[in-house]
Amino acid sequence: MKNNINWVYRVFLLSFILSIVFSSISTITANAFNNIVLLIIILLVITIGIIFDMIGVSALTSNEANLHAKAAKKIKGAKEAIKLVKNSTKIASICNDVIGDICGIVSGSLGAVLTINLVNKYNINPTLITVLITAIISSLTVGFKALFKDIATKKSDSIILIVGKIKSVFKSN
Repeated sequence: MKNNINWVYRVFLLSFILSIVFSSISTITANAFNNIVLLIIILLVITIGIIFDMIGVSALTSNEANLHAKAAKKIKGAKEAIKLVKNSTKIASICNDVIGDICGIVSGSLGAVLTINLVNKYNINPTLITVLITAIISSLTVGFKALFKDIATKKSDSIILIVGKIKSVFKSN
């Protein structure tokens, strides 16, 4: 139980720090650029959320035995992928809940900034543009997460191996 409480504290702290970092960077850049760049930043934040959601699902659905076979063949990243699968609940929590949810919140906040910019610049009906931007952001997020969840479950071993390979590049010897 104590281990679980420590995990909750770590997730809380990680969420807090990542929220500050993501929100600060995106807000500063949003205020510094025009609406086209702001839209690109929103799409980038949505994409990050989708990718991490896919990684979290892959960690939960990967077959550890397949990864052990790859590790036995000395395939780069397989050992790291096994560690990810062994900690799949924590990996999914970080990827889906922490990073995925933060990206959802940040994309919504950036959508609000875009809405204010468009209302001020073009004198558009604020209610209409708020509903439209919210609908676009939510449908892109939910739709693509659904699509990539399906891919993540079908290609989980390959996806988690790619993550393992990326992780192995940053591994300190």
